[in-house]
Amino acid sequence: MKKVIVLFLCFSLITSIFTGCATPGSTTGGKIDVGIVLPTKDESRWLADEAKFREIIKEKGYKAEIMYSQANSAVEKTNIESLIEKGIKVLVLCAFDATAAASAVEKAKAEGITIISYDRLIMDTSAVDYYVTFDSVAVGRAMGQYLVDQAKGKGNNLYLYSGALTDNNSFLFFQGQWEALQPKIADGTFIVRNSDKAQSYANIKDLTREQMSEIMSQVDTEWSMETSKTLAEAHLTANPPENKNVCYVLGPDDDTCRALSDTFRADADVKELIITGADGVAASIQYLIDGKQSMTVFKDPTMLVKDTMNLVDTILSGKKPEVNAQYNNNVIDVPSIQSDVVVVTRDNLKKVFFDTGYYDKNNYTGWENLK
Repeated sequence: MKKVIVLFLCFSLITSIFTGCATPGSTTGGKIDVGIVLPTKDESRWLADEAKFREIIKEKGYKAEIMYSQANSAVEKTNIESLIEKGIKVLVLCAFDATAAASAVEKAKAEGITIISYDRLIMDTSAVDYYVTFDSVAVGRAMGQYLVDQAKGKGNNLYLYSGALTDNNSFLFFQGQWEALQPKIADGTFIVRNSDKAQSYANIKDLTREQMSEIMSQVDTEWSMETSKTLAEAHLTANPPENKNVCYVLGPDDDTCRALSDTFRADADVKELIITGADGVAASIQYLIDGKQSMTVFKDPTMLVKDTMNLVDTILSGKKPEVNAQYNNNVIDVPSIQSDVVVVTRDNLKKVFFDTGYYDKNNYTGWENLK
């Protein structure tokens, strides 16, 4: 009897380990229509996406499961293999590592599963059917242009930061950012203080991917707030006071922006900070109200999730989806659907976030002073 109990407990423990990646409330009984794999629970952006997915899944009555890869390609591969075994018809994957994900989706594709690359383009494989994204180049361009529009005179201190090198979107963002910033680096409006590679490429309008990688490897936040803080501290320590008086900082998204903002503002030599962000996450709204963050490019996850689930609907009904763009992943031009974005500053924050009910103004302080 004791042996039976011990075996049962061991089986229960093993089961809990292998089902630990599924999120609470996931549908696991019977055949699953849709498997959704997101990169990490450690960024507020993906938790917001999950919430929107759940609303539509419930509304549509799909059998679906949402899993997290926790910034680990091996876990991501295991998640996808688990979903394949559960008989999914459509895989929605936001890859942690855009290249490493190729082998896992190829296995899913071989089983007849339709692959939707969500927000981050899966690279170096033909096993991608559709890509749903924001116009990432336009997002980056808006961030760079904001800094350009705020600049006065020559010799302004510019600090660049990028998203993770494992994320193809980081390159698309940087492409747009460079389009806006490069002419002003070339003419001396900005001097890049934390990347000698960027400064050395000042006269090159269109960077190759390799050249972008050289710059980004010096300022790669890995989409991590802690890494952002560590990088900023090192860059500020390496620069004399005159390179820190007024700082123009390219923060790649809202989470990294908050970490960068805190670090720059903690330096006594920094007298003024102009800093960008992107996504429009809840935690950054107070920073925008308080002037600790200058702007964000709002990428409404509701729109992206709706576009994705409409695509799933079309696929499951056997119809051919309509697309409005295409992105090359080094192997094929992937049929794509682009969602719109909007630049938000303190001037239009109330209209975009509070008047629409997207966020509850009562969760924030100082909103009464907004236009």
